Amino acid sequence: MRLVTTPTITDRPCREGAMLHACAVSGANIIRDMRETITNTIGGEMTSYEKVLDETVARALDTLARRAGEHGYDGILNVSISHPTITQGAIEVVVTGTGFNYLP
Repeated sequence: MRLVTTPTITDRPCREGAMLHACAVSGANIIRDMRETITNTIGGEMTSYEKVLDETVARALDTLARRAGEHGYDGILNVSISHPTITQGAIEVVVTGTGFNYLP
């Protein structure tokens, strides 16, 4: 499954399809929250949250690719990733894009 952030591809002609989306939400546990709160107070990398965010983005993209496959698409154009905070200690990632099929 090809996922691209550009609105078009130039290597092969294709036909655009429908917009697709996927969401993934991950919660941080209380111990992780306390550790990251201390890190945020004194400074430094919040590696625990970075790992959760990386995993959540990957899960959202995997879901988007699976949905595109279920619709019969060859890939997704114009992939966009957003990660609004929905509650303290939770990460929500929303990915969107436009399905496409290669033309023969």
